[in-house]
Amino acid sequence: MNGPTVPLRVLVADDHTLFRKGVRALLATLPEVEIVAEAATGDEAVAAAARTCPDVVLMDLGMPGGGGLAAIRTITGAQPAVNVLVVTMFEDDDSVFAAMRAGARGYVLKDMDADDFARAIISIGRGEALFSRGIAARMISFFANPPVLSAADDAFPGLTDSERNVLRLMAGGANNAAIAKELFLSPKTVRNYITSIFRKLQVADRAQAIVRAREAGLSGGDAPGRHSP
Repeated sequence: MNGPTVPLRVLVADDHTLFRKGVRALLATLPEVEIVAEAATGDEAVAAAARTCPDVVLMDLGMPGGGGLAAIRTITGAQPAVNVLVVTMFEDDDSVFAAMRAGARGYVLKDMDADDFARAIISIGRGEALFSRGIAARMISFFANPPVLSAADDAFPGLTDSERNVLRLMAGGANNAAIAKELFLSPKTVRNYITSIFRKLQVADRAQAIVRAREAGLSGGDAPGRHSP
């Protein structure tokens, strides 16, 4: 298959030097792609995009200096033709939809296969939308079964939608593995959500969080797994 006659111009924005080095090594093997700039903060990414007018921006979300989301909004607002591919370890729904609202055209995880990553960059450069398999599955599930809000959802306004979904499944008796499967999340992400829930609800353990949720009427009913400590 013939590639484009002019290489795709790529800006890599990530605060981890090792990751940027790995991306450079990978893209050096692709004649249809060239790196025109790198950035370690959100502000640097905005400045580099304005200076180089890239075709593709590979954007991490968890960067200092304005962060990835603000950088996406600024870049796509000033340069609508730029295609942003989010490359991150955050796989929760809040991050995915926030990135899409900011103007990103794709969302992939850093642990994806190198060949798939290369194809993702080229696809985004062609103007296609692209998501990691797990991200795409959750998006389809979300739109096919939109969450039904109830009065109980107002009981914990400090929780994000994703944290509330985790708490609801906890209250229904689901263990971490069942929650991860139900919400298409990794076990580590589920644990992070639960830690955040404990902190926001000011409870010491899972049992106390479940009691608070059930008292507020926030329960997912019968769950596919039993709760774990």
